[in-house]
Amino acid sequence: MKASFGFSDLWMRAVVQRVHEATVTADGHLSGKIGKGLLVFLGIEKSDTPDDVEWLAAKLPKLRCFEDQEGRMNANLLEAGGEAMVISQFTLYGSLKKGSRPSFNRAADPQLAIPLYERFVECLSGHLDKAVATGVFGAHMDIVASNDGPVTLIIDTRNKDL
Repeated sequence: MKASFGFSDLWMRAVVQRVHEATVTADGHLSGKIGKGLLVFLGIEKSDTPDDVEWLAAKLPKLRCFEDQEGRMNANLLEAGGEAMVISQFTLYGSLKKGSRPSFNRAADPQLAIPLYERFVECLSGHLDKAVATGVFGAHMDIVASNDGPVTLIIDTRNKDL
């Protein structure tokens, strides 16, 4: 059982954007580039587990957020032949409960977050049967994305209704 923090319990979180293309640059070097696909901003919370990683990595390729031949959002990433890029983003756990400066107390420390992030990328790559582009964990990154739609979805491993 996960600990309660006295407010809405949120766990591994992803903000997913459908893109025409996206690039990420870290320390002046191109780290990742994709064409049509999903740009995934991944936040890892202190009590996330490998089960959260597995569930989310299996869910993303199945998201029916691409247009089919009739122009309806019925195709998933695999059917659309798209790519994926994953960017670590601890700021998804920023809390403004006590003022104007965000607190990131719920974000996982790197000792936990890095292995879960790397496992997530590995699992997602396995589900897609292709490499997944990434940023550089903990680095300042410049991300350029050409949003498609726009279509933006929030997925939370413990609040599966989002």
